[in-house]
Amino acid sequence: MTMTQYEPVTEDRFRRVLSHFCTGVVVVTGGGESGPAGFTCQSFSALSLDPPLVLFTAGRRSTSWPRIRPTGHFAVNILAAGQSALSTAFARSDTDKFADVAWRPGTAGPLLNGAIAHIECAVEDVHEAGDHQIVIGRVLALNEGHGGEPLLYFRSGYRSLHRQEPA
Repeated sequence: MTMTQYEPVTEDRFRRVLSHFCTGVVVVTGGGESGPAGFTCQSFSALSLDPPLVLFTAGRRSTSWPRIRPTGHFAVNILAAGQSALSTAFARSDTDKFADVAWRPGTAGPLLNGAIAHIECAVEDVHEAGDHQIVIGRVLALNEGHGGEPLLYFRSGYRSLHRQEPA
């Protein structure tokens, strides 16, 4: 039997291939000792309906997640189409991300105005995985916000829905 030879998986090629997978965009927020913290995240997903659990991943180089994690709580803000500037602002490091952002306090973390939904969570578990941490959150509260369409990320750019496809 012959062994299959695989082409090496480089970081650049892996990113390029993954860019073909369309994702929603969220901002994960929490309250740290030095004030509110948050970061843009595309690796967010529902995990379980019973009990209600969600997950996201945080990069090991994140400066925001280490400020949020000790609180044991976080909020997921599902961004609306038209909030790409907000996503970009929260993707940066070492800036006051909340300086020009309208938000209100939530039980688990800051809730960003204009988001189409908010999910407030308690940290249930954290798993180490490569250069990221997989964070599992137990859902405590939900808010559907104002509705509207989500902000999407596809092929290294922001997108929005143009038409609904039949399920």
